[in-house]
Amino acid sequence: AFQKAMGTRLDMSSAYHPETGGQSKRTIQTLEDMLRTCVIDFGNGWERHLPVVEFSYNNSYHASIKAALFKALYGRKCRSPVY
Repeated sequence: AFQKAMGTRLDMSSAYHPETGGQSKRTIQTLEDMLRTCVIDFGNGWERHLPVVEFSYNNSYHASIKAALFKALYGRKCRSPVY
């Protein structure tokens, strides 16, 4: 009922079935690219950059839901001291 009200759909994927993991693979690749860029630009280990990468990813526009993840979850844009 919740997903119907939100206009979303839950896609379950099975473990060890590569044909169902496409979206997960794309998300992981995006996060890897973002982390790699931070490490190249700023140095240090990737784990140090994980919080800012997570924040950036959650506040970027996602075409599949036509909103940022933060806005989809909380119904408003994230307020940040960085503009």
